Amino acid sequence: MTITTSTPASVDPVSADEDILALARRQVLDDGVGLGYEQLLQVLRLDEERLPELLQLAHDVRLRHCGPEVEVEGIISLKTGGCPEDCHFCSQSGLFTSPVRSAWIDIPSLVEAAKQTAKTGATEFCIVAAVRGPDKRLMTQVAAGIEAIRNEVDIQIACSLGMLTQEQVEELAAMGVHRYNHNLETARSHFPNVVTTHTYDERWDTLRMVREAGMEVCCGGILGMGETVEQRAEFAAELAVLDPDEVPLNFLNPRPGTPFGDLDVLPAAEALKAVAAFRLALPRTILRFAGGREITLGDLGAKQGILGGINAVIVGNYLTTLGRPAEADLDLLDDLSMPIKALNDTL
Repeated sequence: MTITTSTPASVDPVSADEDILALARRQVLDDGVGLGYEQLLQVLRLDEERLPELLQLAHDVRLRHCGPEVEVEGIISLKTGGCPEDCHFCSQSGLFTSPVRSAWIDIPSLVEAAKQTAKTGATEFCIVAAVRGPDKRLMTQVAAGIEAIRNEVDIQIACSLGMLTQEQVEELAAMGVHRYNHNLETARSHFPNVVTTHTYDERWDTLRMVREAGMEVCCGGILGMGETVEQRAEFAAELAVLDPDEVPLNFLNPRPGTPFGDLDVLPAAEALKAVAAFRLALPRTILRFAGGREITLGDLGAKQGILGGINAVIVGNYLTTLGRPAEADLDLLDDLSMPIKALNDTL
């Protein structure tokens, strides 16, 4: 599938005599067709009293079009801090006063992290680096890390190494990278307020090359970065055009020393409405709980999200912030009778 950069045409809003959730039930649940921008905007503007109904519909869509299994993933930072880009949410930027120092992890530590991830039942292990894009040293380290992990751990390997050249895309595909993560982060219209050192289109170009090389595309973003409700709907609609295999949903955890360090945490109800809306825009996509869910939603909200459209989680810690203990997420999935997706189901 070729990725275009056009924003999807707006779908006419629901007529006055048909409720948006009734329309979504017919269009998304029954027919498997995701909601468009205008429809998503109406979902995001629903009164809070209708949140349980919305979450139930999103859960029904997830079960019908994705099944009950939950994909579990762990992540590790191969190269932390010192990034030259100015992503306003990120404490790894070398341009801010955030207290994250530049550091590399060695190959034995990388392999051990993969082993510990696999012990949780995870099928995916993502190697992440805080860079604009990989240089020769980083590509060499990634290749060595992937080979070492493959020799000892039975797990799919993903990478998130910033913007790529065509040659680098081909190298990663030849290494057997299963999935490549590169987030668009937010709606195109809001992107210049979040990042100024590169463009939305540069990120889109990397995603296009990744798909054309045969790797799975992982692309999501962060909610709560000062975007409007309209831009939240825009972002979901843009992701629907991209049609990624996976969408990680992060919620801003304001980091001291970053331009977004003083923003308020997104209210839980708004976050849960967004989770459901993204599911209704992307009925067949892996929708993953990622960073910031702990501070935004807490334990109860995490349960509501998993029962409101989520079908994948990152377990353990994130790149620069603490997550929930892996056991807590695994116990929650067990309590909800949601099986963890087996490795042979991801091949």
